[in-house]
Amino acid sequence: MPQDAIIVEELGYSYGELTAVDKISFKVAEGEILGFLGPNGAGKTTTVKMLTGQLKPKTGKAILLDMDVAKNVDKVQGDIGVCFEVTNLYEQMSAIENLNLFARLFGMESFNAADLLKRVDLADRGKERVANFSKGMKQRLMVARSLVNCPKVLFLDEPTSGLDPASSEAIRNLILEERERGATVFLTTHDMLEADKLSDRVAFMNQGKIVALDTPHNLKQQYGKRALKAKITNKNGNLEDREVILDTPETASAVQKLFDQEKVVTIHSEEASLEDIFINITGRRLFG
Repeated sequence: MPQDAIIVEELGYSYGELTAVDKISFKVAEGEILGFLGPNGAGKTTTVKMLTGQLKPKTGKAILLDMDVAKNVDKVQGDIGVCFEVTNLYEQMSAIENLNLFARLFGMESFNAADLLKRVDLADRGKERVANFSKGMKQRLMVARSLVNCPKVLFLDEPTSGLDPASSEAIRNLILEERERGATVFLTTHDMLEADKLSDRVAFMNQGKIVALDTPHNLKQQYGKRALKAKITNKNGNLEDREVILDTPETASAVQKLFDQEKVVTIHSEEASLEDIFINITGRRLFG
């Protein structure tokens, strides 16, 4: 049975009278991908800063890899990888030089930057100055840099931001490869489909509190609704939308009535999205 890589107990932080994180508790198992979701100002960034040793908690504690983060910052940071949404690369250096620099900072004696650049589809741009990179290329290099030390826990903040669909898919596959390697992944993202696709569990954070934490499937079963979405042709020959809610005593008769009384052109099933679930729980949109 996997051990817990992250243990958070009554973790809290405030900026003056503003409570950013309100005594939250949760665990993340080794090799698990946790999607950490919430609107701007919910406390996600402050939480990540406490988990990575950038902020010292006001209350409670965060334990990573059996170490209290606040008391073992240097040791913890040697075993984690962090990819920020805002790039902070050395732009006058090449991609290879950026990676080699961080390898030296981690004290790695054997490191092959070319192999890592290949994983993020930058193998042919390794000797080029980062200043010449596009936003998407810089983001991919940021992801590569977070993997320099083969981290046991990986913190990714919007890792596919600014990437084209093909590059985004490559990064998603890389994240899954890291999980297969045994890394724990703490993922914050605005992309609901990405969170749904990648995360073993998701945590919803709102106003400094975790308001739900479970698998995407369980959250949808508990809070969402499934429906049949149909397009029908009306008497004037125009298309109209129809919806039949599933999993109710009236579903069967409603479906039969739809086909008996309407000219159905297309029909498909649809389940609630993670944003639908967040609105259901909190009464507010997840983003925006």
